[in-house]
Amino acid sequence: MTARPRLLFLCSTLPYPPDSGQAIRSFHVLRLLARAFDVTALCFYRRTPLSFGRPEGWTMEQEVAQRRTALEKHADVRVEAFPIPQEHSTWRLAWDHLRSIGLKRVYSAFTFDSSTARRRIVDLLDTHHFDVIHLDSIMLSGYLPLLGDLPVVCVHHNIESVLLRRRALAERSLWRRAYLLYQARLMEQEMRRACGRCQLNVVVSEAEQMELQRIVPEAKCTVVPNGVDIEAFQPGVGREEGLVFVGGMNWFPNRDALQYFCEAILPRVRGSGEVAPVRWLGGGATDEARRQYRDRYAVELTGYVPDVRPYVRDAACYVVPLRVGGGTRLKILDAWAMGKAVVSTSVGCEGLAAEDGRNILIRDDPDSFAQAVCAVLRDGGLRRRLGTEGRQTAERCYSWEGIGGPMLKLYHSVQASPTGPRGHTRATHNAINIA
Repeated sequence: MTARPRLLFLCSTLPYPPDSGQAIRSFHVLRLLARAFDVTALCFYRRTPLSFGRPEGWTMEQEVAQRRTALEKHADVRVEAFPIPQEHSTWRLAWDHLRSIGLKRVYSAFTFDSSTARRRIVDLLDTHHFDVIHLDSIMLSGYLPLLGDLPVVCVHHNIESVLLRRRALAERSLWRRAYLLYQARLMEQEMRRACGRCQLNVVVSEAEQMELQRIVPEAKCTVVPNGVDIEAFQPGVGREEGLVFVGGMNWFPNRDALQYFCEAILPRVRGSGEVAPVRWLGGGATDEARRQYRDRYAVELTGYVPDVRPYVRDAACYVVPLRVGGGTRLKILDAWAMGKAVVSTSVGCEGLAAEDGRNILIRDDPDSFAQAVCAVLRDGGLRRRLGTEGRQTAERCYSWEGIGGPMLKLYHSVQASPTGPRGHTRATHNAINIA
């Protein structure tokens, strides 16, 4: 029997549990790739609060080990995990920013620069033959020099330069805005340096494909949309009351959306006589922030919840008041799959098959957003119609099982390309030292 082709999966997050946008996509892509490739995954992990229900004395090392083991089981791959260096050293964090300014290279290129991960990549390339390399983010572009002429598929969950520019425009601090705009320019330079080297660049929407090719005209680019597990996320019977949003507070676009919603939209909803409860799901909120939003706005910040489905099922309306963002929002795909009525900004639903008035209500100013929310809360027929159309959209366009087949063909075509791995060369392990 012919051995299955081998794939090295380099990931900027440890995608288990799949409870955030990038983790959800990375997890499902990983398990789909494992159907056709023998996969080794090297993943970085962040310091995060330990999972609920852990015994006293449970350590981060135990947490990471359990997550790694679960990922190996559910995705059928081999997984190794590495800490992000700057999260364990304030000096390293400052040094990364200083290097970015001094060397005029985007800050994110230094974030994942780990000598431990570098040595492991070198060792794997010395001892194993890989047919394809999956680079799960442009943030890992610093490792490209190690890979020689091995065929690389680079995934862009967002067009990072666009995300940085949007974040800059939302900043009130002038110096933060200037620094973020500077980083956006550096990110475009990094994309020009890296994307043309990759055999294929994968984006999540046609709009982002156009933007990437504007920045790097020579880049080979294709769209593999985000998806949803339509078996796990299904319509169900709930209380049908109030509003819900899903998104961790450790991500600036979600924090900005919460503040915008509470300051500009919610008073208009309440002013119309609606007293519906509001739940904001996601980790990262401090106890002080939870008290503040409860007392000032009567909004419940639930913190991290292991399963968002009961909360979404009980809500009458799913709101996405994002003003900053990139990629496509998996939160909307989850809501659609569960048959929920969604009110979103244009930024919140960009890149998706969203049709205002059919499967979603799209509103970009506070008054019209609030009016749309009130309409959904008061009109059961509207809720059911939007929910039914949303579910049909999820089934037709965004099932991971439907996405998987065409995606695997793309990876096989990269594996078979003339610029493939046979007779490949690579740089020494020192190549990634950007300084």
